[in-house]
Formats: sequence, C-alpha cells, structure tokens
Amino acid sequence: MGILNVTPDSFSDGGRFQDLDAAQAQAARLVEDGAALLDIGGESTRPGHTPVPAEEEQARVLPAIRLLGPALPVPISIDTYKASTAEAALTAGARIVNDVWGLQREPEIAHVAAHHGAPVVVMHNRETIDPGLDIVDEMRSFFERSLTIARRAGIPDGDIVLDPGIGFGKSWEQHLEALRRLPELRALGFPLLVGVSRKSVLGRIHNAATAPADRLYGSIAAHVAAAVLGADIVRAHDVRPHVEACQVVDAIIRPAARTGA
Repeated sequence: MGILNVTPDSFSDGGRFQDLDAAQAQAARLVEDGAALLDIGGESTRPGHTPVPAEEEQARVLPAIRLLGPALPVPISIDTYKASTAEAALTAGARIVNDVWGLQREPEIAHVAAHHGAPVVVMHNRETIDPGLDIVDEMRSFFERSLTIARRAGIPDGDIVLDPGIGFGKSWEQHLEALRRLPELRALGFPLLVGVSRKSVLGRIHNAATAPADRLYGSIAAHVAAAVLGADIVRAHDVRPHVEACQVVDAIIRPAARTGA
C-alpha cells in the first residue's frame, strides 16, 4: 500500500503533494514502483496533530480521488475515521476505507462502507498510552468491538483487514511487542496490514534524531519482519524497495504467492 498524503502537516511529507499535479505525479510513481493499493489521506494523524473539520478534509482529498480514481490501475483507499468523508470519497471513486480508529470513533462509517460494498481496514488505537497493558490482549478486545460494529452494519468478514496500529496509542515497548506477536493477531483469522514506514519507533532504535525520510532501512527491516510474522499488506512511503524486499520474503517463505497457487 503506497501512501499519498495531501496534507500540509503529515510527519514525513507534509505539504509535498497538496498540489494536484504533484499528487498525480506521486501517485503515478508509487504505482509504477509496484504499489497494489494507494492510500490517500487528508488529515495528519501524527502525534500532536490538529484535527481538521470534515469539510476541510474532503476539500483536500476529493479532487485527488476524482482525478486519480479513473486513471489508476489500482484501488484507492481513503484514510479517514469520519463517516461523511468516507461517504464522499467512496462516491468520488475510492474503493476501500482505512479507519485509524477501527470504526469506533464514528461507527456510522461501517454502514457507509457496507452500503458501498467497500472493504475496511480496522486499526487499533487508544486515546492514552498505558505501558502496563498486555497490548495484544488489549488489541483483541478492541478488535472484537470493531468486528461487532462491522458485522452489525453488514460488512462481511472477508472484507475486513486488521491493523495493529504501530505508532498509535502505545509505548515504545508495546509497539515492538505488537510486531513481535503478530502471529497471535493473525490467528484471529483476518488479513493483517502493518504500517511502520518512517515512524518514530524506528528512530528510537537507531537514532532518535534521524529525520523521517532517513528511516528507509529501518522501515524495510520492520516490514520484512512483519511479513515473516504474518502481515499480508505493508503500508509504505518508499514503495519500490519494499516491493523488492517482500518479493524475497515471498520467494523464501510464501512460494505460492509467487506462483499464484
């Protein structure tokens, strides 16, 4: 999943792709580099971000979706927790809803996705960090609540992807624990999406002062480990090196993925 932020304040590339021409060029580059999905977001969710009204979020994402949807050979995912933005984006041509609050901030978003027949990415999140939690037990409980919302809205289980939410609502140790214990989440029976690209958890491992754009090697290492432990989708800024790294993972441990068997 390639990342396209049309925001002024995203932690890594804020402001670079707000212009439609720049967004179009970046989308084409991500797809050429091998992205199978394109995730478009109009509100930064970095630590300390300022929430934006739905109208402003939609003013950022809808022109890009309308422009790119018919032109791209891959589906567009709308990165939002707002039901009204999801409705507008799916109407404009997006095909997937990626909700960083796991359908729980605005549960109506599940009905929107169901109405459009759109798959959903359900991400784990917390308002506060509690280092004393068993984070995987916490995620199981969170996902059960999300799955109840999804099923009541009519979203089939086959249209649900779970995301452990690396970088959201966890201590540094809990981020690593969540990655280490991905097989336990995979045992819930749903595909997993993992997004560690350029995040601060990587900076703390090798150099907290490292700029996000300089965390490529750590991003690849984290996503390769995630793929080995059960992740089905990785969400990345730097698509080509991730595609090549995951092709090697598939060749070694998932040969059926390369043969189509």
